[in-house]
Amino acid sequence: MSSVVYEQREVRRARYAVAAVFAVHGAVTGSFATRVPWIQDHAGVSAGQLGLALAFPALGASVAMPLAGGISHRFGARTALRGLIALWTLSLVLPSIAPNLLTLCLALFVYGATAGMSDVAMNALGVEVENRLDKSIMSGLHGMWSAGALIGSAAGTLAAHLGADARLHHVLAAAVLTVLGVTACTWVLDLQPAEDEDPPPRFALPPRSALLIGAIGFCAVFAEGASLDWSAVYLRDELETSAGLAAACTTGFTLTMAVARIAGDKVVDRFGAVRTVRVSGVLAALGGLLIVVAGHPAVAMTGFALMGLGIAVVVPLCFAAAGRSGPNPSQAIAGVATITYTSGLVAPSAIGTLAQVTSLVVSFALVTVLSCGLAAFAGVLRAGDRDRPKVSPPSAAVPDRRP
Repeated sequence: MSSVVYEQREVRRARYAVAAVFAVHGAVTGSFATRVPWIQDHAGVSAGQLGLALAFPALGASVAMPLAGGISHRFGARTALRGLIALWTLSLVLPSIAPNLLTLCLALFVYGATAGMSDVAMNALGVEVENRLDKSIMSGLHGMWSAGALIGSAAGTLAAHLGADARLHHVLAAAVLTVLGVTACTWVLDLQPAEDEDPPPRFALPPRSALLIGAIGFCAVFAEGASLDWSAVYLRDELETSAGLAAACTTGFTLTMAVARIAGDKVVDRFGAVRTVRVSGVLAALGGLLIVVAGHPAVAMTGFALMGLGIAVVVPLCFAAAGRSGPNPSQAIAGVATITYTSGLVAPSAIGTLAQVTSLVVSFALVTVLSCGLAAFAGVLRAGDRDRPKVSPPSAAVPDRRP
């Protein structure tokens, strides 16, 4: 078997492997989210205290993500991802065993830190596979994350319905997901630093290019967080719908995003990242406009569906652009991830605060304006495309060559 054919087979296998890691990562999030009420009762915290504790995952992720590049440089990409994904899946157990507010905050900080570092590592490997295949796969990878989150949520919903103790549920889920994640890492690309490559700083600030790309991601994640957390409330309070119909709106938004991400790679390959995000921004802004002017639940639900369709592929394309924007993909991806995690943290509270001062209609008018920013500034995602290599240099990876 020629070396070229063997390498192509290795890259295709690495694509499926990293997709499985994305799904495992999402399944952890889904497993945790469905048991938050049980965790709240077990820790004995109020709604306000729970809100404080739920800020700690984003805080932990923001602090730890800049460390991911150094870890990958020291241990190699495959070993680093294997260790980080195992830490992330095992950290699922921590929140459910926390007996009070302090330990819950600490548990969620660790939970977020391991989530963020594994997120950076798997996105960096996804970008490398995309570069070697010379076609878009990042949207599909993030679609796999959404699919994993839906599976984890479904299993968690069943466990909650059966009245299962979340500690037992999360121990079993962590065990299964750890085995799946570590096994999948066997076939990801084993990237190693070049011999003359200096190690990155232990804690590096993101490059300027990542800040510009991150600004696009900030707008998309802000719209996502606002829609996920407030769409049901919007329909219930502004349009006086039933609780079931309001919940269906949120479910529809989530499904729209998942489907759009899985199908998004073909669109990106045909039209390019910049044009795709410009059209996506127009769709999201149109959806926001429908939400703001809606006088009927069907109009608002259509608006939220368009919002999900419009923002679905933006964050994956931001990660892809960051990974091609400089000499250190992990550092750039960590910068973009930090900005997007921060957006996800501030969006729900910002929408709520603005709604309290004015109304939810005004809050989603702000979301609509930010969606317009996607179309206006999509050009920054062109970063790195001009010099994008079809095949990575040999020194970038040391695959396991078998005869």
